Amino acid sequence: MSLDDNRLASSLCGVALRNPVLAASGTFGYGVEFERQVDLNDLGALVVKGLSREPMEGNAPPRIWETPAGMLNSIGLQNIGVQAFVRDKLPQLARLRTAVFANIFGYATEDYVEVVRALEAAEGLAGYELNVSCPNTRHGGIFFSSDPALLAEVVTAVKRVARRPVIVKLSPNVAAIEPLTRAAEESGADAISLVNTFVALAVDARTRRPRLGAGFGGLSGPAIKPIALRLVYQAAQAVKIPVIGLGGIATGEDAAEFLVAGACAVEVGTATFWDARSPVRVARELGEFLKKEGISNVREIVGTLKM
Repeated sequence: MSLDDNRLASSLCGVALRNPVLAASGTFGYGVEFERQVDLNDLGALVVKGLSREPMEGNAPPRIWETPAGMLNSIGLQNIGVQAFVRDKLPQLARLRTAVFANIFGYATEDYVEVVRALEAAEGLAGYELNVSCPNTRHGGIFFSSDPALLAEVVTAVKRVARRPVIVKLSPNVAAIEPLTRAAEESGADAISLVNTFVALAVDARTRRPRLGAGFGGLSGPAIKPIALRLVYQAAQAVKIPVIGLGGIATGEDAAEFLVAGACAVEVGTATFWDARSPVRVARELGEFLKKEGISNVREIVGTLKM
């Protein structure tokens, strides 16, 4: 299946996509590291790893632990900082035909704003994805992703300075997803993506210690897919803005399931750890699925779940 097949042609927040499969943030580096393994122009889009105001070294090792049907990670948002990204990585990414989104995070609203300001002054980006799964240190450590008021505050502030589309990446570690999706939409978000990882713990019974250096980690991979599908469906029912689905996608049919549940695009993350070409393979398999089902364009299956 050619990735130029019209069945896969899509768009996100007004940005034309060759296909609706994105390489997710956090598992694909800054993209340029994978140029020898993957033709980056075959991706629907690329979301770079999270960027902060200043460089961060991340958590103590070990940082990754394989679990049944998944993976636990505690990287700690290690990154080179927004200024180094603009100087060293973005010029290479700007040469791509593929749309590039910058994932950003912070521990106070002004952190997000300042990262976006730095990126606004540069060319080569299609938009931003806000990782709001961080504690707000100005408000006693309350997570942006679990408080609609704090979420609205950061989205509103970013939208004041962003001329590019803003996607809000939501956490599944909440009692109900709908209040957060609505807060993001009402504050001006152009789209939402979900889910981020589930807070989890792996234990070594012999040493009586956690398997990860930082203790808790984020669970991802096929194990979380059924829960992610449920949350994507609920989010798509709650808002009118586009929803991007992720969580355990490893095949084209996985991607189709998220689209049927209401997502207009998907992100592939953990699968790239065992196959760097996973996002491209998933897109091809999705095209083959559409052809077998006699579907002329991927948009036709979006939100068609019958409950």
